[in-house]
Amino acid sequence: MTNTPNYEVPTEMRDFAEKSVEQARKAFDSFIGAARRTADTVQGSTDLARSNATSISSRGFEYAEQNVNAAFDLAQKLVRSRDVQEAMQHQAEFVRAQFAAIQAQAKEFGGLAQSAFQQSAENAKSVMQQGAADARQAYEQGVETARESANDAQKSSS
Repeated sequence: MTNTPNYEVPTEMRDFAEKSVEQARKAFDSFIGAARRTADTVQGSTDLARSNATSISSRGFEYAEQNVNAAFDLAQKLVRSRDVQEAMQHQAEFVRAQFAAIQAQAKEFGGLAQSAFQQSAENAKSVMQQGAADARQAYEQGVETARESANDAQKSSS
């Protein structure tokens, strides 16, 4: 039978390896934490965008319903008109009312869209700033971990 030599790993080498693994784990945890925070922030941005789109869409349907109901009301008034002059009066009132309604709707819709765009822009700016800060912090922690490993390696070899 052949005897395999028993090589013993020096305690200093095991300690150094253990510290290196620990430091690598800390660096990885820092990077993954930054990535998760960024992903959570992005998720918040998409939720905000979805909410704004839903609000604008809902308001658009309300406007359409109001305008169609106004047209049906006009149609009902027209068929009940006693003469052409009364029908023309109803038509003129409808045009004035609808013109004012459409102006108000356009103004409100524009305000909703502007607010949604502004919120999205502010949120995107915040996401980018937070992501950059998290990446910078993770990078700095990684650099510090690498320095510590290098210092430990230097001390072990001395």
